[in-house]
Amino acid sequence: MVSYKLIYFQSRGNGEIARQVFAFAGQEFIDERISKEQWAEIKNMTPFGQVPVLEVDGRQLAQSITIVRYLSKQFGISGKSSWEEAQVDALGDQFKDYRVEARPFFRAKMGFSDGDVDQLYKDLFVPAFNKMYSIFTESLKSSGSGFLVGDSLTWMDLAIAQHSADLLEADGKILDTFLEMKDHQKKIHSIPNVKKWIEKRPVTSR
Repeated sequence: MVSYKLIYFQSRGNGEIARQVFAFAGQEFIDERISKEQWAEIKNMTPFGQVPVLEVDGRQLAQSITIVRYLSKQFGISGKSSWEEAQVDALGDQFKDYRVEARPFFRAKMGFSDGDVDQLYKDLFVPAFNKMYSIFTESLKSSGSGFLVGDSLTWMDLAIAQHSADLLEADGKILDTFLEMKDHQKKIHSIPNVKKWIEKRPVTSR
């Protein structure tokens, strides 16, 4: 039997979607949440000096999206065909582009960097958010299934639903102009195994 361990900080962050993939699949794994002090001790023992790190029977794999894609293939939620898989990956890369564009706003908002939060919200976040959520809305309409690609859940459904939930936690009206995406978040987080995970996971600010 394969043994899985996911090493990440005591937060959702870049480790959460891998955790939700495990949860959806009903796969047991060790959810190792480390402190900053523990991170300083193990950093040099990780492949790229960063987390999350996935251990599969002791072998280490780095990079959050690579981890999620690997697990999704193992558990059958990467797309039902090579074409669907490519569509999912394209949305994943678009999501990554959005996060890069909006990063200065989120970092300033969380106090990790300087900057006028209100101005960054208007100049960076809003355009990036509108662009991305328009793209994902079109994907939902195109699939006609309530999922982003094809007729079943993929890892990108988990990723965007969690991001939508995080945004709604900060601003309950933010998806009022993207109601399809609001419904999508509710649908994905109502899936029994995902719902169960969200209810039992440690409560963190992000």
